[in-house]
Amino acid sequence: MASSHDAFLLAAQGAAVAEARRRVRARLRDWGIAEEICDDVSLVVSELFTNAVRHSGGEKVACAVRVERGVVRVEVADQGIGLTVPQVRVADVGEECGRGLLLVGALSRAWGVVTGQDGTTRVVWAELGATTDLP
Repeated sequence: MASSHDAFLLAAQGAAVAEARRRVRARLRDWGIAEEICDDVSLVVSELFTNAVRHSGGEKVACAVRVERGVVRVEVADQGIGLTVPQVRVADVGEECGRGLLLVGALSRAWGVVTGQDGTTRVVWAELGATTDLP
């Protein structure tokens, strides 16, 4: 499979989470990625994009997805305004939130947080295995 890449910018609003998920899923399908992987990547995008919207305090969130050498890499960049770096936490049994990064870790080969090239944005990335439905 050849290298494939897509990137986009959306408003940091709750409604943008579904748009990001839809766009990434459509692109992965266009590239022939297996439906199971599309499901996992869509869930990871939802979690990372939701965190960026909820915790960054910025106006925009960028998302990039790339498939190369059997790996899907997702990057979600916020404007780095949030006070803390994204990190896994243990949620209480009754809490509705707080398990997103645990889920990202379970679905991904690896994930992490880096400072963007401009020095102000925060990029949370995750890598998942990619298989294609194409012969």
